[in-house]
Amino acid sequence: MTQDMKLGPVSSIPPGEGRVYAVNGENIAVFHTRGGAVYAVQAACPHKGGPLADGLVGGTTLICPLHGWKFDLATGQALFGDCGLKTYPVQIDDAQQIILLRD
Repeated sequence: MTQDMKLGPVSSIPPGEGRVYAVNGENIAVFHTRGGAVYAVQAACPHKGGPLADGLVGGTTLICPLHGWKFDLATGQALFGDCGLKTYPVQIDDAQQIILLRD
């Protein structure tokens, strides 16, 4: 990715849920926590390919809907096991839009 990309309003993701966005041919799962933070990670679980946007979110912990593995949304690290997630930098701008920051 060569420039920052606006994904849409943070209000499009209910607190405690995630949504998948296609960005430059890659699917990215963006989560809006109940605490108001936003995180972005790869959309598929590295273990069994589960749809991570359908997982459960508690604080910064994401639970894969297929096999229950837990990941830290802030770091991408697996809480059990050794296969972590790729993370992407995001922020919310003054207009409450989710911005995926360039690498």
